[in-house]
Amino acid sequence: MVTKTLGSAVYGVNASLISIEVNIVKGTHFFMVGLPDSAVKESQHRIESVLKHTGYAMPRQRVIVNLAPADMRKEGAAYDLPIALCILHASQQCHFDHLDEYMVLGELALNGSLRPIKGVLPIAIEARKRNCKGFVLPQENAPEAAIINNLDIIPVRHIEEAIGFFTGAKTIAPVVIDTRAMFAGGINDYSLDFADVQGQENTKRTLEIAAAGGHNAIMIGPPGAGKTMLAKRIPSILPPFTLEEALETTKIYSVIGKLGQRDGLMTTRPFRAPHHTISDVALVGGGSIPQPGEISLAHNGVLFLDELPEFRRAVLEVMRQPLEERKVSISRAKIAVDFPASFMLIASMNPCPCGYYNHPTKECVCDAATVRRYLNKVSGPLLDRIDLHVEVTPVSFDEMTARRPTEKSTAIRARVVQARAIQQQRFQASRDIHANALMPSAMVKKVCIISKSGKNLLKAATEKLGLSARAYDRILKMSRTIADLAGTEAIKEEHLAEAIQYRSLDREEWGG
Repeated sequence: MVTKTLGSAVYGVNASLISIEVNIVKGTHFFMVGLPDSAVKESQHRIESVLKHTGYAMPRQRVIVNLAPADMRKEGAAYDLPIALCILHASQQCHFDHLDEYMVLGELALNGSLRPIKGVLPIAIEARKRNCKGFVLPQENAPEAAIINNLDIIPVRHIEEAIGFFTGAKTIAPVVIDTRAMFAGGINDYSLDFADVQGQENTKRTLEIAAAGGHNAIMIGPPGAGKTMLAKRIPSILPPFTLEEALETTKIYSVIGKLGQRDGLMTTRPFRAPHHTISDVALVGGGSIPQPGEISLAHNGVLFLDELPEFRRAVLEVMRQPLEERKVSISRAKIAVDFPASFMLIASMNPCPCGYYNHPTKECVCDAATVRRYLNKVSGPLLDRIDLHVEVTPVSFDEMTARRPTEKSTAIRARVVQARAIQQQRFQASRDIHANALMPSAMVKKVCIISKSGKNLLKAATEKLGLSARAYDRILKMSRTIADLAGTEAIKEEHLAEAIQYRSLDREEWGG
């Protein structure tokens, strides 16, 4: 007797439908076909223990399990539950109604209880697309799957609950979540605020421009100047997630199992701060089984690289292409996947190895050659891709103890949102462009029109600083963002002048 149900496999951040078929015929041995990996093959022993523990028996006949399509590799233990249910139905120990109409997934413990699985959100999206009647899955994963509407999410804690549901002996109410209400209630839930930061008005202005245009930024300053403190508060001034962005980002976290059991939908923009010992694969993604890296986990949010020169140069260089293309393409012999990677890069660094070059009160012990060698750890092409360079100076004692009211993140965010609204209107005909930083060179020429005096100013700056063509474009993009924050259509000289000052690492005398 052939029994069938539906499962799924996740490749990249998308899911594919898997048909799970079981046939029991005369003979002996257990066979599993369809390119299963070791974890899938080992399900035989888990299922045998579970059936014995729950009062059933593993058939002493030839059991053939087929995972179709046969040319697609299957990985993980999520197929335990559907295979076990199909075996029970095919061996006529149970009779299940509508088993072939449901998506069923779950890893079994030896006593029959269910453990959570990864990639539930993209699987739920695929189940709805395929018009499945519902999705039976471990209870811990139910909130994550329930954010997909028009699909019955059936949570089960034990295989006996799944058996009772399909035989009709047990009624399980589908998990229902008001996705829009959950989303609306959490988009402003930030624990860190710029109101906590005393002083650093110039740096705050720089980060406001970065947030308004989606620009990358680097902060250079001595230890204790507040670089990390400022960086951690950047998500609180970025525009709130749209529901589409929230789903995109949640899918990535779902694939690698980083969503908490109670977190169905990410409502705040991610902030990732990997340690400088990270490998290039961990940063951009990859591995024998391709998984998203830190830059994909920062999708639609912020990637913060603290102490930038301490990262291995090879690690930093692999970011150059994702910074331009906003995605990561990983190719292996039998599979190629794309991971989204549209993030804001925020970096920080000391000005020299001792940290006190150009410090107003402390003396630097590094000679000029040492400082220059330290700065050269970060390549010119990577710095070209960072729009804003800002020098962070230490906060004086008077500023720290002034207790003056400082501007809250909500006020800064309001200006950022207003500037982004102007950009959305400007780029409404371009699907992949929603911020000034994403403009290609051809569009920069059309959008960033400057006066003759502005051209003369930019020419003088280009010649003095030796700017590259990419740096020239980035100054125009920044000036467009500054004009958007000011609410003016024209890019004025003061906007260009402010943008030029944010290219401090292009100055030949810096570090020498």
